[in-house]
Amino acid sequence: SHKSSKREWKPLEDHSCTDVPWLLLFVLFCIGMGFICGFSIATGAAARLLSGYDSYGNICGRKNVKVEGIVNSGLDLTHKKYVFFLDPCNIDLAHQKIKSIALCVSACPRKELKTLADVQKFAETNGSTLCSYELQPSEYTADPRAAKLCPKYPVPESAPIPFFHRCAPVNISCYAKFAEALITFVSDSSVLHRLISGVMTSKEIIMGLCLLSLVLSMILMVIIRYISRVLVWILTILVILGSLGGTGVLWWLYAKQRISAGALETHIAKDNLQALLIYAIAATVFTVILFLIMLIMRKRVALTIALFHVAGKVFIHLPLLVFQPFWTFFLLILFWTYWIAVLLFLGTTGKHPVPNEEGFVEFRMAGPLKYMWWYHVVGLIWISEFILACQQMTVAGAVVTYYFTREKRNLPFTPILASVNRLVCYHLGTVAKGSFIITLVKIPRMILMYIHTQLKGKENACARCMLKACICCLWCLEKCLTYLNQNAYTATAINSTNFCTSAKDAFVILVENALRVAAINTVGDFMLFLGKVLIVCSTGLAGIMLLNYQRDYTIWVLPLIIVCLFAFLVAHCFLSIYEMVVDVLFLCFAIDTKYNDGSPGREFYMDKVLMEFVENSRKSMKEAGRGGGAEGRELKPMVGADEE
Repeated sequence: SHKSSKREWKPLEDHSCTDVPWLLLFVLFCIGMGFICGFSIATGAAARLLSGYDSYGNICGRKNVKVEGIVNSGLDLTHKKYVFFLDPCNIDLAHQKIKSIALCVSACPRKELKTLADVQKFAETNGSTLCSYELQPSEYTADPRAAKLCPKYPVPESAPIPFFHRCAPVNISCYAKFAEALITFVSDSSVLHRLISGVMTSKEIIMGLCLLSLVLSMILMVIIRYISRVLVWILTILVILGSLGGTGVLWWLYAKQRISAGALETHIAKDNLQALLIYAIAATVFTVILFLIMLIMRKRVALTIALFHVAGKVFIHLPLLVFQPFWTFFLLILFWTYWIAVLLFLGTTGKHPVPNEEGFVEFRMAGPLKYMWWYHVVGLIWISEFILACQQMTVAGAVVTYYFTREKRNLPFTPILASVNRLVCYHLGTVAKGSFIITLVKIPRMILMYIHTQLKGKENACARCMLKACICCLWCLEKCLTYLNQNAYTATAINSTNFCTSAKDAFVILVENALRVAAINTVGDFMLFLGKVLIVCSTGLAGIMLLNYQRDYTIWVLPLIIVCLFAFLVAHCFLSIYEMVVDVLFLCFAIDTKYNDGSPGREFYMDKVLMEFVENSRKSMKEAGRGGGAEGRELKPMVGADEE
């Protein structure tokens, strides 16, 4: 009965569609996203966003319809294509908009206009009237209303923003208020100027260094399997030295304190002595526990090294895996661009122009349409997670194909394309379901973070502390779910089972190998972290050598920060793929050792390196006097099930 209750793992034997209802739900959701985009374009939001509109509700560059109760509405502005703000520097940060009358003009003032006479001259020579529509150019200097209806002078030199037809001041100091709200540090505009010019003068170097970090990441992917053993030793030595050094220093301080305290019998000295003693004992206990853990994990580290070795081979057999981050990144950028465009449309959507308190027109969303952007935000998270999950599924599919193909010569021409094909034909529903579960955890966390930022000034420490704790718990949950999802996708790629079944099967295997999982995740992650540090340091060092010719050291800062951030991002993208491959290989290995034992008819699928590891662990078990009992128990139960 036990044998039949266990479900068989049948690598790559049959492919069936998984989680179809979830795929339908996802498709419906995407249609909803499309509807929002269509609706916002249909209500004229796209035209208002791209062409711009004035304070009276007219769209620039076209004929307009009269709005009831609004003066100056319904004008023919075919020749006035640009939006001009009378007071462009009056930015209201709370509502993220410019507090100023906006007009449509035929040209932006390309040089500074100091007085009303200059504005009048500009209107007469260029035919571009910068004062409100009811004033004729001849009345600019005479009419008393000009103070309110004309731009605040001096009128800054401005140029149209490409694609968006709005006149924007050329000089950045206009946005000083805006910048101050963002960065208090750059109040000195000369520093800002020097930093920006520093980036501009060394842009070739920055591009070169970014390219260098790409190349280094690719090289590291190939050589990490040869240096994984060295990295593990470095890690071990660092941990041993760190813990021993810390404990030693504490005991030394205690002894020193004790000798000097012999002379001073004060209350404080006694307290100090006691505290140091407690610290020293705690550190000793910690060191002992650490050493014990390292002793227990010693064997498991060998498995991590073996898996890294095999992962290196996977990249040689499937070189296209290296380019996986590029595709994902490209898709995410495309989606995010679309998302931001629609968000901007939503910002200017609204059928009905509403007069505000100053008698100007605003476009507001009416009724249930206000909540459209909530739907839009959920879409951002779900679809982004979906794209990332597709990457995980593709990698899992390709690595599973590699692992469970006995003759590597018989691999499909490009296992990655075969994997993408399988994903699209059979498993999109599973990916949609997995990404939805993560979205469910992410949204409450974001809401809590928003509340937390809102409570910043309020002195309610208890509430903020509880919020912080909730945010932390949700973050941990999200990380655990992401890891479980990754393994569930691998199980789906092997067995073509539904998400829930796959997650359960994968979870059982992970629990059975809990210590190995811990070793791979701690040691493996640290090795990859060292890899990232290595790439960032090498790029940074090269940057310092190349930027050395510029003696102005303030200029260095920004290019170096840009380069190091880019290097870290690139290294992170590449090495996260490596991490995925290692995780998938581990699950395959665990299944392989569980259901096969190397006897005829039940041969292992694994690589030579992993086979050596299994042989060694069996030998050491026999030497330990267990006669291979534990390993045997772990491998035997499936004998009957395999032959049913």
